[in-house]
Amino acid sequence: MTSFQIGKTQSKKSGLPKWTSPHQRYLDTGARVTEILNMDIKDTNLTTSEILIPTGKSRKPRVVYFGQKTKQAIRTYLRSREDDNPALFVTNDSGRLTYDGMRAILTRRSELAGLTERPSAHDFRRTMALEFLRNGGDIYSLQRILGHASTAVLWRYLAQTDEDGKAAHRKFSPVDRLKR
Repeated sequence: MTSFQIGKTQSKKSGLPKWTSPHQRYLDTGARVTEILNMDIKDTNLTTSEILIPTGKSRKPRVVYFGQKTKQAIRTYLRSREDDNPALFVTNDSGRLTYDGMRAILTRRSELAGLTERPSAHDFRRTMALEFLRNGGDIYSLQRILGHASTAVLWRYLAQTDEDGKAAHRKFSPVDRLKR
C-alpha cells in the first residue's frame, strides 16, 4: 500500500468528512490500532496536541502527538457528539468504536476513494513511520513516538521504495556535493 493510496482514504473524494475517520488520528499519531480504540476524551489535550496512552503494548504509558489538521478534526468531531461516552471514538449508537467498526469505516472509505486494495489498519502506522522520516524526522524520535524499546523493531516498517532511494541519492550524492 502506497502513501498515495493511504492519502486517498482521507480525501474528500472518499465521500465522508475527514473528521468522521479515526484513521486520520491513526496516521498522524502512529498509535497502534488498539491504542486508538482505547483512547478516552480525558486523555486528549487539544492545547498541547497530545494524547496520553495510559497502557500501550509495553504496558507503559506514553504520549503521542498530532498536528494542526488533526487537532481541528478532533475539535470538530467532539463538537458533533451528543453522548457522554468517555471514549474518544464512538459508533453511531454511542458505543466505543471496535476493531470491526474501524475496519468497516476503512473499507467504506477505500471503496468510496476507488481503491481496489483496502489498506490494513497497520498500513497507516507503517505509512506514518515512512512519511515521518521522509519529511525529515529522525529515527530516535520515531522510535519513541511509536513506543518501541529499540530501533531494531523499526526496520520492519522502513522498507523503503526504489523511489525513496533515488530521491535520497539525488539529495545526498557524494559527487554532486563535492566542493571544488
